[in-house]
Amino acid sequence: MVQLGLVGLGKMGFNMRERLRAAGHDVVGYDRDAEVSDVGSLAELVSSLEAPRIVWVMVPAGEATRSTVAELGGLLSDGDLVIDGGNSRFTDDSHNAAVLAEHGVGYLDVGVSGGVWGKANGYGLMAGGSEADVERAMPIFDALRPEGPREEGFAHAGGVGAGHYAKMVHNGIEYGLMQAYAEGFELLEASDVVKDVPATIKAWQRGTVVRSWLLDLLIRALDEDPELSELEGYVEDSGEGRWTLEEAINNSVPAPVISAALFARFASRQDDSSAMRAVAALRNQFGGHSVKSVVK
Repeated sequence: MVQLGLVGLGKMGFNMRERLRAAGHDVVGYDRDAEVSDVGSLAELVSSLEAPRIVWVMVPAGEATRSTVAELGGLLSDGDLVIDGGNSRFTDDSHNAAVLAEHGVGYLDVGVSGGVWGKANGYGLMAGGSEADVERAMPIFDALRPEGPREEGFAHAGGVGAGHYAKMVHNGIEYGLMQAYAEGFELLEASDVVKDVPATIKAWQRGTVVRSWLLDLLIRALDEDPELSELEGYVEDSGEGRWTLEEAINNSVPAPVISAALFARFASRQDDSSAMRAVAALRNQFGGHSVKSVVK
């Protein structure tokens, strides 16, 4: 049994606490939402843990994570360990590690994949940091990862920053996969040849090379709304796709699929694209192609 402090009890953090407790670990959770929090403050969380302490942070990336890590640095003691399991940019990790090192506190960055399904299915984990800190936290990782061989659900990816770098690339790939399924869905819907689109996609679940968990989730959504008519085609991006493309550029790695998927998300947010108005105007000017005028 391992004792753990868990900061951030949102959609993933809450379920992670439940999965860890089900595995027999002692988890003390803190969240600004008092209804789900076990303690009233970070200071109270730290004081409730026995040294040497392990505190896992699951708060939004960026300033929220940086400020939480800095506050923990002032509360924790030499020999304690902080794990950032959020979607922080990998370039933040060296800073966070340095802030904690001033207090003798260790640091691991862990990319976590599994979403809201992780409580039941387990989470894919990618860790960055020292071998000693990874080994110390391994009982936690083993409880969170899916059942089966450890190497199929957990990787010590490298030093500090490697865990979040691996998760960044994972999410970039996810962008491309989702976009491919989405474009196939749209083509099936646009054609008058295929009469039952949901049934066609469902037939891909077994035996085909495109079967996957993402496909299963698309089929689940189609079961609830066969034409997805209750949704707007507006898609945000949480940052990892952009960071992946920046790294692709920095390393001269061609990534046309991931870039196209990210730009498709940008396009989804445009009610009226000035770029496409310009394309329409150019086609009309050089070729006399018809255009649609704005109805006033």
